Amino acid sequence: MQDSELARRGLVLLGCGKMGSAMLEGWLAAGLPPTSVWVNDPQPSEWVSAQGVHLNADLPSDPAIVLVAVKPQIMRDALPALQGFGNGNTTFLSVAAGITIATFEQMLGAVIRSIPNTPAAVKQGITGMIGNARVTENRMQMAEALLSAIGQTVRLENEGQMDAVTGLSGSGPAYVFHMIECLAKAGEAQGLAPELAMTLAKATVAGSGALAMQADETPSQLRVNVTSPKGTTQAGLEVLMDDTSGLPPLMVKTVDAATKRSKELANG
Repeated sequence: MQDSELARRGLVLLGCGKMGSAMLEGWLAAGLPPTSVWVNDPQPSEWVSAQGVHLNADLPSDPAIVLVAVKPQIMRDALPALQGFGNGNTTFLSVAAGITIATFEQMLGAVIRSIPNTPAAVKQGITGMIGNARVTENRMQMAEALLSAIGQTVRLENEGQMDAVTGLSGSGPAYVFHMIECLAKAGEAQGLAPELAMTLAKATVAGSGALAMQADETPSQLRVNVTSPKGTTQAGLEVLMDDTSGLPPLMVKTVDAATKRSKELANG
């Protein structure tokens, strides 16, 4: 990333909370020079302050990308400060949930909307993204290169899919964390000590996720592979896979609720 257009023209990060910091850490680890990064945040963490980036300083005149990572509630107040960069050579990359491209494309021009998730903090995130008509293929690839430092990227077919992506992968880590909690509590109910139950639950979910990502088989086939007829796994799956009371209808309702909330946020 050192010789890229980003390094030459500069990257502006507007807002540097947990997600912004995770992304910044990934970029610096991938070789983006700290001197090519401008961070604008009223309350930067000690970690951000120690990275050698330009912090709350005058911004470059023609940055390659301005990444907008402020909270949705203060987005409209933050946008006027960016207007001077709009409709030029700068690409605006938003990671704010529920804020549509239409909210700022007239003011800013080339806009990419994206939704990363919190595993970005360990470079295992996934980001759904889509650009407006002003975003060229070159600009899209530059944004993808930037986001690839924190995990995978996927391009969406239309902006309407963003709410479902938010409900599935954006909010999804919280669902998995709760599943870990539930697995551990279930182990405790069977007599395991809390610390042991939690260790087993964390490792089981983390290992299964890694296997699902690396294996050639589908998750469905992996499930079949570990399920012996009339064995312990089958006994557990008969409860979990019940079409009425099991996980399938519960996950549909969960993602639906999060998707609907994303739409509500987008509609103000």
